Order: sequence, then C-alpha cells, then structure tokens
Amino acid sequence: MPVETNNNKRSKKPPQARQFGGSLLILFTILLLLNFIVPSFGARLPQVPYSDFIAQVEADKVDRAIVGSDRIEFVLKSETPEEKGQVFTTTPIAIDLDLPKILRDHNVKFAAPAPNNNGWIGTILSWVIPPLIFFGIWGFLINRQGGGPAALTVGKSKARIYSEGTTGVKFGDVAGVEEAKQEVQEIVDFLKNAGKYTRLGAKIPKGVLLVGPPGTGKTLLAKAIAGEAGVPFFSISGSEFIELFVGVGAARVRDLFEQAKQQAPCIVFIDELDALGKSRGGANGFVGGNDEREQTLNQLLTEMDGFDANTGVIIIAATNRPEILDPALRRPGRFDRQVVVDRPDKVGREAILKVHARNVKLADDVDLLTIAGRTPGFAGADLANLVNEAALLAARQNREAVSMSDFNEAIERVVAGLERRSRVLNENEKKTVAYHEVGHAIIGALMPGAGKVEKISVVPRGVGALGYTVQMPEEDRFLMIEDELRGRIATLLGGRSAEELVFGKVSTGASDDIQKATDLAERAVTLYGMSDELGPVAFEKIQQEFLGGFSNPRRSVSPKVAEEIDREVKEIVDGAHHIALSILAQNRDLLEETAQILLQQEILEGEKLREQLKKVQAPSELDEWLRSGKLSPDKPLMQSVLV
Repeated sequence: MPVETNNNKRSKKPPQARQFGGSLLILFTILLLLNFIVPSFGARLPQVPYSDFIAQVEADKVDRAIVGSDRIEFVLKSETPEEKGQVFTTTPIAIDLDLPKILRDHNVKFAAPAPNNNGWIGTILSWVIPPLIFFGIWGFLINRQGGGPAALTVGKSKARIYSEGTTGVKFGDVAGVEEAKQEVQEIVDFLKNAGKYTRLGAKIPKGVLLVGPPGTGKTLLAKAIAGEAGVPFFSISGSEFIELFVGVGAARVRDLFEQAKQQAPCIVFIDELDALGKSRGGANGFVGGNDEREQTLNQLLTEMDGFDANTGVIIIAATNRPEILDPALRRPGRFDRQVVVDRPDKVGREAILKVHARNVKLADDVDLLTIAGRTPGFAGADLANLVNEAALLAARQNREAVSMSDFNEAIERVVAGLERRSRVLNENEKKTVAYHEVGHAIIGALMPGAGKVEKISVVPRGVGALGYTVQMPEEDRFLMIEDELRGRIATLLGGRSAEELVFGKVSTGASDDIQKATDLAERAVTLYGMSDELGPVAFEKIQQEFLGGFSNPRRSVSPKVAEEIDREVKEIVDGAHHIALSILAQNRDLLEETAQILLQQEILEGEKLREQLKKVQAPSELDEWLRSGKLSPDKPLMQSVLV
C-alpha cells in the first residue's frame, strides 16, 4: 500500500492531500459568521425613544437613571413583580441641560457612568486577541488535515509512494509484451544485484522511456518492475507538476528527486510524460506560451543530469506521443533506452485473456485462442474490458459460467456498440439494409486477405449502424498488398452497389463506407506510392505513430499534381465500384436468396452463412483488376452491368 516518506522514515499512514486554499476558505467563513453571531450573545436592553423617557419621568414612573453623554439607562418603578428591576435604555438627541432639573423635580435618583480605569487594557486586548483567534483557528484546521507546517510548502512533490514490493503487480501479471519484459528485466537484475554491474564498470540506464498506444500496459509494466525488484516505487503524472504559479513545478521536481535519492535504490515513474516534456520550439512547441512548463522541464533535465547512473534511482516514463517530446529529454544520458509496448499479437492476446480470466468462471466451450483470433488490434485494456463485458452478460442471463456466446456478444458490443432492438425499421429501410449487408458479404467472400465473413445482421447497433457485417481475419497481418487494398475498397463499396443494382437508387446508409473507401484510395496514391502515373512519391505526411485518426495536411503540391492525385483516386474508386457491380450482377440470384433469409431471421451466421457464401462466383475480369487495377477497355464502366 502507499506510504509517505520523510527524512528517510516511513509512516504507516498514506499521505493526505493538503488543501491550503480550502483551509483559508473555511477560516474566513467561520470569522464571517462570528462577526454576525458574537454581537448577538451580549444582553440587549429594551430601547425606547427619548421623548417616551421624558414623559415617563414627568409621570413619576422612573425610579433611577444613569445618564451618559450618548446613552441613558433607567429603571421604572415596580408596579408588578414582573417589572421589578427591569432596565431600559435610550439615546439623547442632544445634551439636555434641563434634564438634571427635571429628574430632581420628580425625585429620580440619577448618576453618571462609572469611569473605565482599564480602558488601555481593553484597547490592547482588542488589537491582540483577534489575530490570536485567527491564527489559532488556522493552525487547528491545518493540523486536522495532517499537513502541519508542510501545508505551507506548495512545492512538495505529489508523488504516490509505494514501499518495497507492495505495488501488487509482478511480471506474471503482465502478458502479451514479452519483448518489453525482457528489455526491462536487466533493470530488475541491477536493482537486486548492483555489484554484478558496478565491478565491471557498467552503468545501468538512468531512464527508460516506455512508448506505445494507450491501454497496452505501460503503467502496469512499470509497477511490475518495482514489484519484482522489491524497491520503493514513486508514481506521479506529468500533469501534476504543472501549477498556476511559476516555479512550483520546478520545486516539485527537486523535491521528488531529493526523496528518491534518500530512498535509493528505487524507481520513479512519470506517467504521461508528454504533458510535461513537450518540445520547446517547432510545430509542437510552446515558445513563450507557458513559462511554468518550460521551467519545470528545464529542472527535470537538470536533475536527470545531476545524479550518477549507479546511485540506484531509475527513472521510468510512459507516453503515447513520443514524437512531440523535447529532443533534450530523449537523448542518451537521460532516457537512454526506449522500450516499445505495442499492441499484442494473437499469442499475446491469448496470454492476456488468460490473465484476466483467472477469476472468471468459464464454461467448457470457451476457447481463448479463438477469441484472441477474433480480436485483432485489441490492446490489453480492451481485452480486460472484453472479459468483464462477457461476465456481465452471463450474470444478466443468470448463467452459472461465462460461455463462448457471451464472449461473441461482448466482442460485437465493443466493436459495433450496444444492440438497439428498440429502434424499429420500416419495411423499406429493413429491406435496404438487408441487401446492403449481403452485398458487403458476397464481395468480401471473394477478396484476398479480407478474412472470413462471420456474421450478417440487420439489428441496429451503436449510434448510427442500422446493420453490420462481421469479417474476421484468419491471422495477424502487418502489411497490405496492392490487390488486398483494392479488394478492401471494393468490399466497402459492396453495400452501395447492391442498393444500386436492386433498387436502381442509393440511400444515405453508405456514407461511412464511401468515406473509408475514398480515404484508403487517397492513401494508396499519396502515402503508399501505388500509382503508376505518380510513382513512389509521398504527397502526404505520415500520421502520428500511435494516435491514429489525426489527419495531417497534404504536402504542398502544384495544382497539376493535385489534379493528377484526384484523378488517380477517382480511377481507383470507380474501378472498385465497377468490380463490385460486376460481382453482384453475376450473383444476383444468390443476393436475392440470401437477403430474403436475412430478412426473415435478422441475423445470419455460422454454417448457414458459410453455405450461402460458398456459392459466390467470381467474374472473369476480377483477377485482372486485382492484379493491375485496370479495367478491360472493351467494357465501359458500369454499362456492362446496368444494361
């Protein structure tokens, strides 16, 4: 469990947050309330107008009075037991010189107020007591929060500190990143057996930078290193260094390294390093934009240069945006080693599923290898979520164990979204969606490298999907060949082509398919160099290494080249469209038959779907188009299909 260290001593209580601003707010609120409440605690005498007081004197109702320059207290004669000794007060409008004569004429005993001999003491106390009360309440609030004098030092590090081996994670809990584990195993060995390296003059890397997509287990791997080595583990996020006040972040960096040196050997883990270490200049820099961040980064660079590699302090940082880090941070001598923690392959995904399924009761039909094959591109966090979703689905059905059908449904929920049977489609919409999805399936069954079509459904899912086709790759693929890319574009256009062929008109349901097909064709020309006319020239910058989806602008090109790019892209898409129409026209009867089955059952999968797709026949021009991307000159585009 986390423990806090102070001057090399460990307490058993976890560090508590010091809310300095919250203490002041509570203090001022209490003082404001006291300002209104305390005056009400004193005895308040009944106030009467001065004219009523004179009238009561003249009516012989006043027994005695104390007359001051700005206040008169008087007691009425007792007519009833309840009125005995009751005191009233009034304020004279001006100094009434006739008042003593009136009081004597009506036998009223009167006197002046007694002199205040302790006035100077009261004055001193009025100046001393309020500040004492103020600081007393302030100190009480600070001590209640456990901060003590340290609450005033906002430059203290906010790192969460775990004592030796208490991170709760070992290498056995980290799966799917075997190469990364082997890279960091050397660090564990050094922390356990430092003499083995120092006697040979070897220096352990000061810093290890873990880079990879989100959810691949970078933080988990860092905790496993500390758990295996049995050393203290300091964990902090890069954003926790940055504050509103300039200089606070740099002070926290200094304090963090000071504590780490006292606890050596130990591991300091900085998560999301890009929040702190952005490049100081260039397109991703912050020139003059944030003095606090720049000072904090400079302090981190200085601290990493300020201690020897063999002091036993290992800095581990994690980021999914290594391309924006400052070059001074990534150079040898600071982060000497970069370890890529990438998405796992099929074997790695199976190992991760085994780790997360340890505490889940699985049915006999569950095959984790099959599930791993159906989840290409899933990171460790995605697979953990998948196992949990499957368990939740089984619990919802009151099952005794999680079955394979639960995992299949969980995969579809993660990929396509929640099933929405409440969204009822009318007959025309349902028919359009059925032909659309069957068109995808028929063309996908013929295209190379696309994987097997596992399922077709007309049940809406997620936000915008009115139907979907599940196509699973048979193996992990890391490259896409030209014919596979063309086949992928043709498959994307299969739904629109089916609508066009059957109904003679198209719907808005193919908008996402068209967007993806156009983007893929443009990348083929501008990024992959697959155009015979333009050649192997990159007209588009490579996308960010791990965070996809951020479209980078095309390089500056001449209007003539831009026109040629657009022409090539349109030629690729038109060719794919033509092939899709040709395939569906040749398999028109199969298209009708499969669509009618899908309309009746809503979901088509398994052996029945495979039997239908075995009947698909390829047109004669398919092989030539896949090989060259060119259409036969004797067949005009779409004319041979639609007439």
